[in-house]
Amino acid sequence: MDIRAIQAAGKYAESRPATEPQTGAESAGARFQTMAQDFAATLRDTEATAQAAMVGDADPHALVQALAQTELAVETAVTVRNKVVEAYQEILRMPV
Repeated sequence: MDIRAIQAAGKYAESRPATEPQTGAESAGARFQTMAQDFAATLRDTEATAQAAMVGDADPHALVQALAQTELAVETAVTVRNKVVEAYQEILRMPV
């Protein structure tokens, strides 16, 4: 086998699109934990921005942007929860 072909394959693998799922040692539990921590951080940041806006220390545009981020995070969490409940109900319907 030609060395250049191996190098080309290696370079191709390194430059795969960022949209492809990462394969590796990170477990689903670790990804879920990271997602939950990001969700909590988004809520904390929005709360801090809202409190700053109440006393006049924050820009109204920053408050609107923080609220939009929180709305998106909550909608995502609700969608994930609905999918989990739907999958659970589907499992319960399976004959044993």
